Amino acid sequence: MSSDQLIIFDTTLRDGEQSPGIALTPSEKLLIAQQLEKLKVDVIEAGFAASSPGDWKGVNLIANNIENSTIASLARCVQEDIEQAHEAIKVAKKSRIHVFTSTSDIHMEHMLRKTKEEVLRDAKESVRFAKKLCEDIEFSAQDATRTDHDFLIEILKVAVEEGATTINVPDTVGYATPSDYLELLKKVYSEVRGKNEDVIISTHCHNDLGLAVANSLTAINAGARQIEGAINGIGERAGNTSTEEIIMAVKTRQDQYGVEINAETTEISETSRLVSKLTGYPVQYNKAVVGRNAFSHESGIHQHGYLRNTMTYEIMTPDSVGQESKIVLGKHSGRAGFKDALEKLEFDIDEETFNISFEKFKKLADRKGEIVENELRAIIGQVEINEAPVKLVSVSVNSKDQYASAKITLSVNGENKTQEAEGDGMIHAAFKAVKEILQSEAVLIDYRVESITKGADATAEIVTIINDGHNLKQGRAVSTDVVQGSVESFLNALNR
Repeated sequence: MSSDQLIIFDTTLRDGEQSPGIALTPSEKLLIAQQLEKLKVDVIEAGFAASSPGDWKGVNLIANNIENSTIASLARCVQEDIEQAHEAIKVAKKSRIHVFTSTSDIHMEHMLRKTKEEVLRDAKESVRFAKKLCEDIEFSAQDATRTDHDFLIEILKVAVEEGATTINVPDTVGYATPSDYLELLKKVYSEVRGKNEDVIISTHCHNDLGLAVANSLTAINAGARQIEGAINGIGERAGNTSTEEIIMAVKTRQDQYGVEINAETTEISETSRLVSKLTGYPVQYNKAVVGRNAFSHESGIHQHGYLRNTMTYEIMTPDSVGQESKIVLGKHSGRAGFKDALEKLEFDIDEETFNISFEKFKKLADRKGEIVENELRAIIGQVEINEAPVKLVSVSVNSKDQYASAKITLSVNGENKTQEAEGDGMIHAAFKAVKEILQSEAVLIDYRVESITKGADATAEIVTIINDGHNLKQGRAVSTDVVQGSVESFLNALNR
């Protein structure tokens, strides 16, 4: 690898998935991993294999199906964790075990309840053990930016001596500022890496002070050649470094950073959209690079300048990050037109999915006349290939003052069942009726309605996250009727 090559390490499927309410299935993880491979990220951290059977399955599924990116799994400095990580990723064409332990005084005292000597011994033995199983080893000193610098250097040196090829210096709680992170990384580069060109210094910054991207980019000037991030900046608390922002900052400001990067930038928007859809986390409208308004111009002055020369207000083009022109379809569009639109969006679906999608499209188009690109993507995203055991037949609601009721008819394994219920509002009443029909004790954890289009006839995408007593399940639906869509989203979650 060139000394000027910047490695993009994406942890959407590990650290990003730790965000509250996100519970991806192994197949959903694979879809995201395949899109990350199209984006040409260098390393995909597929999960924390030892954390649960489901996570192990997801990591292993990705390891079996990804051709070009290195597949990594996180592991604590525990032999069983490392063995589980190795078993999950060993089938990958390129694999990495990512070993970590906490090194700050507050973490060692209150989380690990270990002395510095014990933590140092754990790191040494774990990296040595991992190196016997896998050639590519990364070591992370959790909470590095609040760690005593002398101890940090000592433990990182031990990791390198035992065979770690990537040394990660995480700002785990988003405490650092660009100036002090720069100095810390310079110290690590000088005293740990030195002239050992095989060792890569890495960053992993959180966004608690809104400085994750700034800190990560600053580290490049200190010699860091790997940056860890997550798509859309998702992650614990305020999130991680945004992978897409790092990619475009480096691409756009080569005069500042001068490092090579493999990423295929035209896949950025599709990657962002897929992660948002499957996690249920919406992208803020003014989000850099991928937000809905990232390339919109509202002000008259801005419009005037933009129409004369796009570079007056755009430092990168929509095409460079995969933005496309609007696709507008209506109720008069036939199967051929619908198919053409899907092909332009590069959807490759089987005949069954196409037929179900076309039926949903026609029903939506009858209600609102025109269907734009975002609605089309949402329609495809909500189609379930397998026949759902429970379907909505009809819903009627009534609300007056503080009284709300709902009458729901469901088809349960082919048999129609009807129930009425009262609630605090129409949607609450409808959900109660559904639960009574199905005799379900599912608890609603999160409920979100996001407008896909504008206007009085706007289409909404409704996301529900429930706990059925065993697992968190996420449901989605697209509708111009919020009540109907909410019930369909709730059923989508229950049917999983």
